[in-house]
Amino acid sequence: MKVVHIITRLILGGAQENTLITCKLLAQRGHDVTLITGPALGPEGELFNQTKNQNYKVITVDRLTRPICPVSDILGYLQIKKLLRRLKPDIVHTHSTKAGILGRFAGHSLKGKWQKNLPGIVHTIHGLAFHPYQSKWLNRFYIAVEKSAAKRTDFFVTVADAMTAQANAAGIGRPEQFVTAYSAIEEDDFLEPISHESKIQFRKKYEIGEDAIVLVTIARLFMLKGHKYIIESAGELSKRFEKCVWLFVGDGNLAEHFKKQVHELGLAERIKFTGLLPPSQIPLAIQSSDILVHCSLREGLARTLPQAMLCGKPAVSFDVDGAREVVNENTGRLVEPKNVEQLTKLCAELIEDEDLRKKLGENGRMSVKEKFAPDTMVDTIEEIYTLKGNKFPRLGL
Repeated sequence: MKVVHIITRLILGGAQENTLITCKLLAQRGHDVTLITGPALGPEGELFNQTKNQNYKVITVDRLTRPICPVSDILGYLQIKKLLRRLKPDIVHTHSTKAGILGRFAGHSLKGKWQKNLPGIVHTIHGLAFHPYQSKWLNRFYIAVEKSAAKRTDFFVTVADAMTAQANAAGIGRPEQFVTAYSAIEEDDFLEPISHESKIQFRKKYEIGEDAIVLVTIARLFMLKGHKYIIESAGELSKRFEKCVWLFVGDGNLAEHFKKQVHELGLAERIKFTGLLPPSQIPLAIQSSDILVHCSLREGLARTLPQAMLCGKPAVSFDVDGAREVVNENTGRLVEPKNVEQLTKLCAELIEDEDLRKKLGENGRMSVKEKFAPDTMVDTIEEIYTLKGNKFPRLGL
């Protein structure tokens, strides 16, 4: 089939990695794949290099940007519509909020142009734009727009059952339109053992001792990612455990703020910052650590959780969105959001018990290996695509 994927920007992020894996495998399976994306603007880093030497085409739409800007958004919509008219895809598959809205409206607009080749429209929900941590009026706006776009959507792919439940609760789409496909990970990179020497060298780079217990967090240094709760917890735990070190992997607009805070609290020797690391070094960062801590307040299903489990490391996570679909008492610990006291207690439990860490890590690896395999995700997506022309609800054919 001829498939067009549309995503807002190719920055470092779960939605972007998911999309690139999907495009790569679909192309390897013989489909004609084109990826439409906007400029990779922002401090998060970019993934354009991963599109090189692949069997799919990439087209950049300069007006497709993340911030809401009516003039630019209209121009972006027109650019996408023009491209779709030329490409004449069988499937339009959108990702992320902005591209999801513009792309679905553009795909649906083709209806009057070539009736027999009306594309099926699929949208992946990696995370929802509405959430409790922003104003009610903005949430109402996003829900209204998503409801309108849903009328132009045949199927929704969600990265967690929690995303389906939240979308349905908001009145977006119909339950029978939703299919869960856990966001794939290039698993070999995480399953392959890394030498002891490589781990020691990684630790030395950030002045972390060989015998330290490292609690790693992999997330943008950005609002709602929860670093402030980890810093507060580290302040307490560092008094009890002399050999504990916290490692923040990532960058963002709050990087300097957190570095200043850590210095003022006297934790500069205990909390380390790596800045941006290329995706190829994330397995090394996790395998060189002992516990993954993730305190984001909103997330579809953070890829860093199954990534840690593939590395055989236990995960401690705030109990938000899809986290409980991978983290449980057998694979790690769930924490009530914003509850620093509970976060501190559960981290201490794992810091004190090496055998428990190993047991949870082994259980985690077994639980996610098949669920997050690229072929598992793309098999599901391909099955949805093959429904075009006979079971797509909107087509009515």
